[in-house]
Amino acid sequence: MDLRKLKTLIDLVAESDIAELEVTEGESKVRIVKSGGLAPNQVVMMPPQAPTHYAPVAAPVAAPAAAPAAAEPTGHVVKSPMVGTFYRASAPGNPAFVEVGATVKEGDTLCIIEAMKLLNEIDADKSGTITQILVENGQPVEFGQPLFVIG
Repeated sequence: MDLRKLKTLIDLVAESDIAELEVTEGESKVRIVKSGGLAPNQVVMMPPQAPTHYAPVAAPVAAPAAAPAAAEPTGHVVKSPMVGTFYRASAPGNPAFVEVGATVKEGDTLCIIEAMKLLNEIDADKSGTITQILVENGQPVEFGQPLFVIG
């Protein structure tokens, strides 16, 4: 359908008392509905309709039992105090602050979280051995996200 004809139809509906107009031209079908509020008129272009066949619906199947939740790490979990980017080392190419199996004391630096171009050292809040590192280097982290497990 020509856009000029479409614009003319929209104007006619807007200026008249009719609420809805549907026009079929060849395989094209246009339906113009006048809305009740201050919103502009709605124009819907509808593709040619093919006959619809409905298939019978099977009875719902019971959902399988939920998978067991991921096992909570055993030990003390060090969580991110902020949103930012997690780094295991002070600079690219430098050794990581800690590895799995490393013994740490309270106050030792575990990682750096970059937030708004500031590098924030995250320290161990408990002494022990690093049993798990839960975040990959360079990965974004959320506030409260577990980073390390100290056993």
